[in-house]
Amino acid sequence: MKVGKANEVYHRLQKQLETAKEHQENSKQIANAYLDLGEYYHALALYTEAIAQYNFALEELESNLQDPLYITLNNNIGKVYLSLNNFELAEQHFEETRLASEKLKDDKGLAVSLSLLGASHEKQAEYEDALQDQRRSLELFQKLDDDFGVAITNENIGSIYEDLEEFGLAYEYFKKAYDYLQGSRTTEEINVLNNLGDSFRKRGNYRPALEYTTKATELAKELNDLHQLESAYKDLSKNYAFMGDYELAHAHLLLAEEYNSEMLKAQNSDQLNVLQTIYETNKKEAEIQLLKEQNKVSVANQNLLWVALFAIAAIFIILYYYLGKKRKAKLKIQEYKQRMLKAELEKKEIEEKNLQREIQLKASSLSRYSLHLSQKNKILLDMSNTLRNMVSRKHMNTSAKMKELVKEIDFNLKQEQEWDEFMTFFKEIHPEFIKKLSALSENSLSPAELRLGMLLRLNLSSKEIASILRVTPDSVRVARYRLRKKLPIDQKEELVNFMIEL
Repeated sequence: MKVGKANEVYHRLQKQLETAKEHQENSKQIANAYLDLGEYYHALALYTEAIAQYNFALEELESNLQDPLYITLNNNIGKVYLSLNNFELAEQHFEETRLASEKLKDDKGLAVSLSLLGASHEKQAEYEDALQDQRRSLELFQKLDDDFGVAITNENIGSIYEDLEEFGLAYEYFKKAYDYLQGSRTTEEINVLNNLGDSFRKRGNYRPALEYTTKATELAKELNDLHQLESAYKDLSKNYAFMGDYELAHAHLLLAEEYNSEMLKAQNSDQLNVLQTIYETNKKEAEIQLLKEQNKVSVANQNLLWVALFAIAAIFIILYYYLGKKRKAKLKIQEYKQRMLKAELEKKEIEEKNLQREIQLKASSLSRYSLHLSQKNKILLDMSNTLRNMVSRKHMNTSAKMKELVKEIDFNLKQEQEWDEFMTFFKEIHPEFIKKLSALSENSLSPAELRLGMLLRLNLSSKEIASILRVTPDSVRVARYRLRKKLPIDQKEELVNFMIEL
């Protein structure tokens, strides 16, 4: 999505919702408008907003299980939870739609629900259940003559066999999917081309693997699909590495990293732009509502004045008594409306703070990713230069040189310069963390313990920390235990939670 495009789409969908609300008698039209907004938020990975829009749509339908739109909405909510790896909630929604589809005899809804259930089982390595669901889904799509559904379900089955390392079967199903998708020039065609390339590469057939992955790359370039470009270049890098062409492998890996970086930057930019637009829209709506309320108060005052004048003309004595009572009532009304307006403004201020906090979190995540990318690219570049020199020298003692390379990598990973850069980025994101952590320990903490604390603050696992520090997971566990002993932490409290709350 190009710069500025995200805001254009958001404004168009908001206008569509406002138009639907103007015709309140058609609740289904309003529900569809909420559905479109929810799918838009989901595409931008704004999951909280997506679920909120889907729930608004369900409210318009009054959770009518007999309406096919209910099945679509419930499946979409399940997809959001599946994106968040919350399999329990995802499967709960997919099961509800499966039962509703069976009751309505809606084969299309049932096929989609079964396919999504299969995807959830596959992610949890429950391959038997996944295959059962996907095969039932495939039968329904074939019965409906739904070519796209048949293609996607065949690809899903191929993916399961690929996870089971049955690459021959995986290829057969990927090929069936490609027979339907070939020439469609869609993201789905790119994906199945990549999968066909994987099935050949994992069987050691590198030439046909290269052909399919190259086709995927060319189509991804035409469609400007950054995610598929990153995936295709990564697969090409693996393929060239297996073929022994390490220079090309490295070049394609760098391209994959560039596209991944570009994709993340674009996604973050779109998210920030849309969140800012939502904030500004809500702020304008609050101002308009405030003006409406003020206008209502003004009109009420004018009406009371005319009533008072008419009453004075009719009978002064009776009006005098009546006006006194009315004045008190008017003041109470004004006070009540002012309180309502104040409460509304306070609510909008809270929403504004929440939006700003989310923007800050996105910026922090981007900084953390940039640091990681910088460190990794530096090591990859050093390795590439050394390997290139080794290839160019035919009579070199490669075994001895490889040992030197390993020592050099280990030495580079231990350099304090990269940790200094890490400290700089970390302090920008969490400026008070090191000071607070040092103050909590009665005994002074070593640099290694401070590093461990910072990595725990980033919510990294022991395995990830071990990879970064180039030690074994057991060494990390011992270091965590020693650090814990130096801190005033309750026995039942997790060390990671303690670091995050600092």
